[in-house]
Amino acid sequence: MQYRQFGRTGLNVSRLCLGTMTFGLQTEEEASQRILDTAAEAGVNFIDTANVYPLGGGEDLAGRTEEIVGRWLKGKRDRFILATKAVGKMGPSAWDQGASRKHLLDAIDASLRRLGTDYVDLYQLHSDDANTPLDETLEALDVIVRSGKARYVGVSNFLAYRLARALGRADVLRVARFVSVQPRYNLLFRQIERELLPLAAEEQLAVMPYNPLAGGLLTGKHKLDATPTTGRFTETVGKAGAMYQQRYWHQREFETIERLRTIVAPTGESLTRVSLAWVLANPQITSAIIGASRAEQLSDTLAASELVLDAQIKTQLDEASVEYRWGAAARLIARSAAPCSTRRAHDPSWPRAKRRASARRATRQAADRAHRPARRSDAAHRRQADTDRSTPGRPCDSFQRRCRAAN
Repeated sequence: MQYRQFGRTGLNVSRLCLGTMTFGLQTEEEASQRILDTAAEAGVNFIDTANVYPLGGGEDLAGRTEEIVGRWLKGKRDRFILATKAVGKMGPSAWDQGASRKHLLDAIDASLRRLGTDYVDLYQLHSDDANTPLDETLEALDVIVRSGKARYVGVSNFLAYRLARALGRADVLRVARFVSVQPRYNLLFRQIERELLPLAAEEQLAVMPYNPLAGGLLTGKHKLDATPTTGRFTETVGKAGAMYQQRYWHQREFETIERLRTIVAPTGESLTRVSLAWVLANPQITSAIIGASRAEQLSDTLAASELVLDAQIKTQLDEASVEYRWGAAARLIARSAAPCSTRRAHDPSWPRAKRRASARRATRQAADRAHRPARRSDAAHRRQADTDRSTPGRPCDSFQRRCRAAN
């Protein structure tokens, strides 16, 4: 297992972080303990959980995952970097969720009780709370750090501009600064490459992405026309199953997976290992969060930390998934504007030079169709306006003539 410095902190964490959101619902406690044992034996020293876990358990089961992790950690707490999160709904009251001072101070105490420890190494905001003033949230987190209940603070699911603002306000207020960000990132979701990763590099933030295998879709075991019976796309995880289907269960994603299979096949490696190795190959990724419902399932995933991708294979994977750097709407516009060229641009059977030329041509054609008429129209109006202003006498006559002609 390889290790890396965690942002600008003094922590050194394993390249793979064990995610625990299945513990307590999809995975019973005994199986969860075996998964934790397997990860520890492989050298994983970084565990991520949250107060609302298990995934899909709702308020009734919220906190069960932390309890399972806490019981396993008894007697070996000092050997692991422990991260948890707050903000999610923990009860019926209005203040049982969010990033208010009241909720965060209550939530950290409750998490520490369930985890059976007096501190966590990393305390994260599970999501952005737009209803709470940012300064209130930052000051509450500073109290938590200064009290020794958390060593560092981080965020998850933050947009780049909100994270940038939070970092700026923390500097102004002279309070604890965020040291990490936990975004979604995989071959089927690359939007963070455009803004969030450059921000993280500039601010020296650790990046610990979740969903590196797209909820299991990048294992290649699912079929579009087959109803999933296990995993995160099923009703067994409640509303979360529908959320995962909305994220990834689309024809375009399955078509991309088939292209990825074609690229990976000559290597003799599994799509699972290559997909995870692709995430870790990004130099800005500190540690990727992996999960499993069985200890046996975890073994193949853990081996990916040692896999070094061939440069040519990585380039082909980049090109085959480049459209996922943009949002769904932008991808739809690009595909409808130049379907043939776009398809050729991502077809691994085409020589790389032709694919790149096709992609550039598709981009130019789409831009021309989208903008040229508007530019010509604007320019024509400006020229006519200049003519009107330079005409002596009654400059409004030409405008009236154009109106009559249009009607």
